[in-house]
Amino acid sequence: MKKIRILVLVLWLFPCQGLALDYTYININNPFIRKIPLAVPEFKTITSGNQEAELGRRAREIMGHALDFTGYIKVMDPKAFLSSPAETGISKSEVVFKAWTSIGAELLITGGVVQYQNKVQLKLRLFDTFKEKMLTGKVYTGHKDDLRRMVHRFCGEVSQVLTGHKGIFGSRIVFVSTVQGNKEIFTCDFDGYGAEQETRHKSITLSPSWSSCGNWLAYTSYVNGSPDLFIKNLKEKQGYTVSFKGLNITPDWVPGEFSLAACLSFSGDQEIYLLTGKGKIIKRLTENWGIDVSPEFSPDGKKMAFVSKRSGTPQVFIRDMDTGTDQRLTFQGEYNTSPAWSPDGDKIAYAAAEDGEINIKVVNADGSSLVQLTGGTKDNEDPSWSPDGSLILFSSTRDGVSRIFVMTAAGGEQRCLLKMDGAQTDPEWSMENVYN
Repeated sequence: MKKIRILVLVLWLFPCQGLALDYTYININNPFIRKIPLAVPEFKTITSGNQEAELGRRAREIMGHALDFTGYIKVMDPKAFLSSPAETGISKSEVVFKAWTSIGAELLITGGVVQYQNKVQLKLRLFDTFKEKMLTGKVYTGHKDDLRRMVHRFCGEVSQVLTGHKGIFGSRIVFVSTVQGNKEIFTCDFDGYGAEQETRHKSITLSPSWSSCGNWLAYTSYVNGSPDLFIKNLKEKQGYTVSFKGLNITPDWVPGEFSLAACLSFSGDQEIYLLTGKGKIIKRLTENWGIDVSPEFSPDGKKMAFVSKRSGTPQVFIRDMDTGTDQRLTFQGEYNTSPAWSPDGDKIAYAAAEDGEINIKVVNADGSSLVQLTGGTKDNEDPSWSPDGSLILFSSTRDGVSRIFVMTAAGGEQRCLLKMDGAQTDPEWSMENVYN
């Protein structure tokens, strides 16, 4: 993973900006969410130089793509704009608000660009056009190669004002992709940009899982001939291997701790164990004849969803970590797997095989309000929630070969995240914002 080189300044432009946080515009948990129209006009260049103009163009493009990606913001077509802050000015006193309200723009972002040597400074402001009020404003200074990260950092500020959450803009995604017939681990930004290959085992590699801090990955690989568990620090390039006899598969990290659960079969049955971050067994968590796999901890670590065949077919169960009691969650369908908790812990997404299809379903953690999010698009598996709970990643074979897709938490706007050679599966969204 590349080091984050973004530095220098993040300044509040006005001390009264906190007033904007007294309310939110958007409830991202609303399944009938209305997209809020936002205008991102051309950025003002301080010296009017060609390099500044190009940096401004790139910054606008990055910002528009990122905000549009959320599913709750509609970035407006520049052809409709009646005013140009690049010419009139980017401050509140210089913005012609009626020119924006008349075309339906409820929000406006203005920007200024200063480029000197290899550094760039971005001055960014978010306005409510109808209230004629600045909601937030920031100045970022860094290397020009960090332009994308600076823009995304401001997108996080926009999200904070509008939803009460920093959003997805500093998050990463891990997934599996085939490389010359092998399966390897890759990571990329939240929108599929900058995919990087993290493993080169030249073997079958599966089930990657992020630690809470985002620095560690755990996954299974057959590089040594059997399915062993690998625990890898992405920054320090160090790690550990768990290679008990039999299977060592489907790891999941305990939230906020350097420990994880995984399925091991050295006892003769596939059971879930709690391990240290170095792979030492702490204790056995399940003890039931029948396969127990795919542990998935709730955000507070107090519960663990998992898949078990104790009822005859694979179904999702929930373990209370304090009492050790298990409760069956899924009853509909003959094959339910890959449970994934929402960030607030009140919902679980999972893959359900039924009537010849595999689809993503979401159910409340108490088993109520079951909703199917995909359908009629071949197989859809491996759900994973975004850090703010507004989006869900999943793999789908609707294009023939498996690809990573993303949709809103209500199942809307299903679109392909990235296209690479081979097949992509097993996506997981990091819960850590790398800008915090």
